Amino acid sequence: MGFDVELGLEWYRQMVLIRQFELRAIEERKKGLIPGFIHPYIGQEACAVGACAALAPDDVITSTHRGHGHLIAKGGDVRRMMAELAGRQTGYCGGKGGSLHMTDFELGILGANGIVAGGIPMAVGAALAFQLRGDRSSQGGLRVALAFFGDGATNQGAFHEALNLAGLWRLPVVFFCENNLYGEGTPQHKQAPITRLSQRAASYAMPGVTVDGNDVEAVYQATCQAVQRARAGDGPTFIEGLTYRYRGHYEGDPQVYRSRDEVAQWEARDPIPRWRQALLAQGVLPATLDDVERHVAALLEEAVALARSSPPPRPEDALEGVYGDTHDGRVF
Repeated sequence: MGFDVELGLEWYRQMVLIRQFELRAIEERKKGLIPGFIHPYIGQEACAVGACAALAPDDVITSTHRGHGHLIAKGGDVRRMMAELAGRQTGYCGGKGGSLHMTDFELGILGANGIVAGGIPMAVGAALAFQLRGDRSSQGGLRVALAFFGDGATNQGAFHEALNLAGLWRLPVVFFCENNLYGEGTPQHKQAPITRLSQRAASYAMPGVTVDGNDVEAVYQATCQAVQRARAGDGPTFIEGLTYRYRGHYEGDPQVYRSRDEVAQWEARDPIPRWRQALLAQGVLPATLDDVERHVAALLEEAVALARSSPPPRPEDALEGVYGDTHDGRVF
């Protein structure tokens, strides 16, 4: 490996922050601070961090019901995120969206989505707008949209319709499938007649690439190539990141569909200790990584404190934020 150490440290910080944010959110849910469902992202951190690292600040992403990692990797504020999970006014959506609907247009986060495959057409629409307007990225070339989705989404009609248009119009979009091997509780071999979901890309005249989704550097390199292709006007790419979620489909899922041995085998490939070892091998001191973890812990204390101290949304503000201001034709 020959990666930039400062960049590698930032990737480590982001992955640790995603992991610890979710563990703390699960803990606070048990204490009663957070209502509703949490769909943990634990184990998939390298996908979000590696993919978002390849994007410019003015590129955009769409997310999923398992979207905390995507938001954090794109620059989301965990204090506002925790407040949103708790249903507080200081949250990203004023406490009215919860885990499944966090959005920040200023960061290029077009929204998490509770509908399976719901974010994929949104990314195609954003990419079409970039192409028609000739929007240029701060990195040069066209602005790019990246859609995160799971393996189960590739069986939805919206997925196929979106990829068909993106391939036909050569849009600047990257499709990133986080293949954690289960569509809710259904294993991939019972969902699809192919072993690599990236094979589906050929039907839509775009490259299909499968990478180790637990290797943040491999994800970064694959996404960089896809983004460069999109910026140059050469069209979309389908990336399949092979990864695994260590928790259930949702917090409280009995997980009767998989064995403990299977989970243990994947935990041995955990992307965070794996990247920690890579940094140590590059000469980073253990104390430096310990400092990163302490900083993350302190930030999460701030996040929980904000969530606990903030008021809930007011009933009279129920319709605030429902309708966008589109007078200039731009909503992102």
